[in-house]
Order: sequence, then structure tokens, then C-alpha cells
Amino acid sequence: MKHLDLLESKSIYLLREAFNAFPHLCMLWSMGKDSNVLLWLTKKAFVGRIPYPVLHIDTTYEFPEMLEFRTWAQCYYRFELVIKINEEARAGRGSYTTSIGYETHDPVTVTHELKTVALQQCMQEHSFDGLITGIRRDEDATRAKERYFSPRDAHFKWDYKDQPPELWNHFSIKKWPGGHTRIQPLLDWTELDIWRYIERENIPIPQMYFARNGKRYRSLGCSPITQPIESHASTIPEIIEELLQTRHSERAGRAQDHHERHAMQKLRARGFL
Repeated sequence: MKHLDLLESKSIYLLREAFNAFPHLCMLWSMGKDSNVLLWLTKKAFVGRIPYPVLHIDTTYEFPEMLEFRTWAQCYYRFELVIKINEEARAGRGSYTTSIGYETHDPVTVTHELKTVALQQCMQEHSFDGLITGIRRDEDATRAKERYFSPRDAHFKWDYKDQPPELWNHFSIKKWPGGHTRIQPLLDWTELDIWRYIERENIPIPQMYFARNGKRYRSLGCSPITQPIESHASTIPEIIEELLQTRHSERAGRAQDHHERHAMQKLRARGFL
């Protein structure tokens, strides 16, 4: 089998295993390239349908184009969309003494409160026990420590030093009291694999990935802390060629990753995506 066919086959297998193992399953969707590949793979895995809710954690700092794409994609794929905002954090009420936002707080604090805590709230509200994510090992060193089926405790904490072994396609699907398991079907994919698969399958993605006026977004996050890169790549073949030449990391433009030493590892240990 060709390389992309092997990746596709394993991802579909993992999605089906997750659907069989977890009665309350959902899929995280950032509207970025990786999570749109997940949507596409889900359709293939389940004969054209998406049988679990699709969850978007809305920080209220989304690019307008991303929100437009969200509306379009829901109509196109016809999935059940769950949108979650940490309303108390944004309003500065309840346990919060002040509004949480990039105008007043550092990126790591905002990411934790508006993404991780919002996810915790949503998981509890809907009693989700399985969470499909689009992370890949090649994105950063911390994500390289993940497993296909990765447990989180009741407090969303991840013990990256004590991960279950996964040998010969045997996975740990133990139910954690009050916790959940994250399923990572794209773990073996690289950024180049993602783009080659998008090209092959003609998968819809936001136009922000393509160059305009000499700049494009390589990774999409909250608008105040996500910067475009210098680029003239306006087509997928041009993006692929650009990636073959670059030495810069994919998430170089994401401020929360670089705010402090080991920022991503600290965020993920506390439950970040």
C-alpha cells in the first residue's frame, strides 16, 4: 500500500475502535487543516456520516474567516456541532475576579482558562468519556510522548511519564473514574502528510492557509497571538514545496508555545490539547 493509504487505513481503524469503545464520544474541531482531515476520515470510516458530536472550543478570539468556515462546514458535512465558551472567564464572574483575555493576561493563562477549562466544563456537561483530537507527534516534543489512546484523570491531568504501552495494535481503553481517554488518529502523520492528503482528497480548508500579499498562516489559533509567515505559496503544491525547504517549526507563530520555558509541556500536563 502507498504511504498515504497506510496512514488513512490506520486512522480509520482507530476511529472505529474509539466509536466501539466509548459510548459518549466527541471530536474536537479547531477548523484547522488537521481537524478537517479528521472530519474527512470520519466520513470515510462511517460511510459518509459523522456519528458523534463535533466540538469547537470558542475562545471568542477566533478569526472572522474561521467563524465563516465553521458555519459553511456544518452545513456541508451536516454534523452535530457543540460550541463551548468559558463564559464566566470572559465575563469575570463566578470564581473569576476579572475578565480573562489577551488584553490583560499572558497567553499561557488565557490558553488554559479559555481552552482547557472550557473543555473541562464541556466534558462534564455532556459526560463525554472519549475525545478525538487531531494532534500529531511531529508538531512538538511534548506531543511526541502521546499514545493513540491516552488517558486523562478526573482533573484532566496527563502523566506523560507513565503512558500505557501500545503493542501490535492492542490499545488501553480503560475507563477512568471521572476522567476520559483521548484518541489521536493522526499521531503518525506529518505536516507534509496532511497537505498531501488534502491535495489528494480535495478536502475543504480555510483560505487563510494560502498566501495573500506575501503572507500566509501555517498554523491557526487565536487572532491576537497567531502570526502569519512570509510566503508566496498560494496553492497546495506550492505549500508542499515550501515545506520541503523550510527549517522553521510549524507552530513558530503561536505565542502561547513560546511564552515561557516548557510552556507547551506545562499546558498539556494540565489538560491542553
